[in-house]
Amino acid sequence: MTIALMGNPNSGKTTLFNLLTGGRQHVGNYSGVTVEKREGTLKADDMTWQVVDLPGTYSLTAYTEDEVVARDFLVRNRPDGAVTVLDATNLERSLYLVVQLLELGVPVVVALNMMDEVRKNGTTIATNQLARLLDVPVVETVARTGEGRSDLLGAARKSLDSGEVRRPHLTVSYGHDIEEALTEMVPLIREQAFLTDLYPARWTAIKYLENDEDVMAKGARAGAPHDQLLAIVDRVAAHLQTTLNTYPEAIIADSRYGYITSLLKQGVLTRNPDRESRARFSDNLDRILTNSVFGPAIMLGVIYGMFQATFVLGEIPMGWLESFFGWLGNSASAMIPDGLLQSLVVSGIIDGVGGVLGFVPLIMVMFFLLSFLEDSGYMARMAYMLDRVFRAFGLHGSSVMPMIVSGGIPGGCAVPGVMAARTLRSPKEKIATILVAPFMSCGAKVPVFLLLAAAFFPGSGAQALFWITVAGWAAALVVARVLRSTVLKGEATPFVMELPPYRMPTLRGMCIHTWERAWQYIKKAGTVILAISILLWAAMTFPGLPSERVAAFEAERSQIETSSVMTDEAREQALLELDNRQSGESLRNSVAGRIGTALEPVTEWAGFDWRTNIALVGGFAAKEVIVSTLGTAYSLGEVDPEEAEPLSARLASEPGWSPWTAAALIAFVMLYAPCFVTVVTIARELSWGWASFSVVMNTVLAFAVAVGINAMG
Repeated sequence: MTIALMGNPNSGKTTLFNLLTGGRQHVGNYSGVTVEKREGTLKADDMTWQVVDLPGTYSLTAYTEDEVVARDFLVRNRPDGAVTVLDATNLERSLYLVVQLLELGVPVVVALNMMDEVRKNGTTIATNQLARLLDVPVVETVARTGEGRSDLLGAARKSLDSGEVRRPHLTVSYGHDIEEALTEMVPLIREQAFLTDLYPARWTAIKYLENDEDVMAKGARAGAPHDQLLAIVDRVAAHLQTTLNTYPEAIIADSRYGYITSLLKQGVLTRNPDRESRARFSDNLDRILTNSVFGPAIMLGVIYGMFQATFVLGEIPMGWLESFFGWLGNSASAMIPDGLLQSLVVSGIIDGVGGVLGFVPLIMVMFFLLSFLEDSGYMARMAYMLDRVFRAFGLHGSSVMPMIVSGGIPGGCAVPGVMAARTLRSPKEKIATILVAPFMSCGAKVPVFLLLAAAFFPGSGAQALFWITVAGWAAALVVARVLRSTVLKGEATPFVMELPPYRMPTLRGMCIHTWERAWQYIKKAGTVILAISILLWAAMTFPGLPSERVAAFEAERSQIETSSVMTDEAREQALLELDNRQSGESLRNSVAGRIGTALEPVTEWAGFDWRTNIALVGGFAAKEVIVSTLGTAYSLGEVDPEEAEPLSARLASEPGWSPWTAAALIAFVMLYAPCFVTVVTIARELSWGWASFSVVMNTVLAFAVAVGINAMG
């Protein structure tokens, strides 16, 4: 059986999904779109169910791509049923989605979630009465503790397996004017089988009256009676505007809420006015946490505290991993004879990929703390507070979440951040948000920042990452203001956001979220980064030195070995210096070295040498490659594995590096062109023209800022 899991955002749907499927889940994208697709396997008794976690949505009227995906899955894939997760503390609003599902004829089982908060509020919900009125199973659950899981599975199995929920479509009365139009439209749809392979006839007619662009586009492609339906809609809309000063969508929404209100008044919902509600507790807390003065200060303190905890908790396991990869490199050097194979394994793979994987402990701690902020409801408060700032820079309050997802709190990813911007209705605000979201400190940039902070700002990693984060936000806002004042001029749109009540996240849910994100990071290091590291190793190894230069080095080596005036210690040191010099010259003569050297006359203005140039060119593919490439480049120049140092120590000891150089590189990495996957995502969300604009604009800006910082040093 295939079960679709549906619900409003912040209803606990994802928590219930994790509870049902545990680790038996995977994440991908729906075919043809960039909306995230989560599927899991649920085994109960002798049955195996496929559970599909659909994007959170308030309704089935497709205003956003998430809503289109959720609705299309229901009508095209036709799952055996939908488990609809409701926030029981907001029952009236949550039932709006259930009503639409029943109108569509989808078999439904209702999970009344957060019942613990309902009880704390002193509210009573007559579950059996609601089930009788809706004619569907209704189960009380508390997803974060697992309460009601077995009851939900039992109800789903009994109802969906037996087909009891496959019932006649719910019919809501929409008043004389709308019903008169429906009476005229439904026969037209049925007679010509218009979209009836997807939707019930009445549902299609309602979508036309709601001006649903997705359904109307399908109807336009299907042909007749599309034009007749549009004519009826126009006539009804004009009549309602003239007589009631309203429009069909508003009448339909009001009628659905009227139907829900009538249900709740039939003994379903009883509130106790004498007990303080959970909402009142959240309101009282918000008076402090979202206060115009104290709120931003508390928010900065929370972020700074998260960075401190990340470094304190992640430092020791990070040291273990560094030691492990150091031991692994030494062991490989001892086991594999000198030559290309040893160089590939040690410098290309171990030093390259190991440099990225070494940051996994810090990344996991950061993801864990980030999950706490998300699941507790505080992340929504951050978006609310930042809206006040964003409006001054020409952005929308809904721009906050794409930036946070992109790495506004370090550790995110620009790809889902760019995708999250599709919720913005204003095209110009959406474009501005997408163009500046990659300035945030995504999980791919964080290892670069951590590396440079460890090398040049020892003991101040948390402070450095904090100010880097602040600088990313500042750069995004300034650039957005410039864009909105020039190429993207336009009026700002209003911001409306629902703040969920505060909740205590579950350890299980936080661990699952942390592992999902960390595994994506590890998997990328073991696949994409590994492949790029090997390619860059080859580019940094071949074609090698010309034969005459090799002969010259061999002659010098022979002269040192046969020298009678040198002590053994001096001879060993001279040979080591010669090997390092030969290795460095060979690296400079390689394909990558020639590219880096060709760029050096320009990049030296920013303080970048040819080795850094190689890393930055590789960073166009994926930002993690910067660390792996620096590790490969500097290990190729250090041929004595016994003297090998961590990469941060090597950089700190290099004569061309300084704290100002590091600061310039940090600024450049923060601002320059997004990684290749992000560029493709921008092209899919906007166009290749805007994606190209992003690459050029970001890189020029990054170079200008880096030159300015280096000049100050």
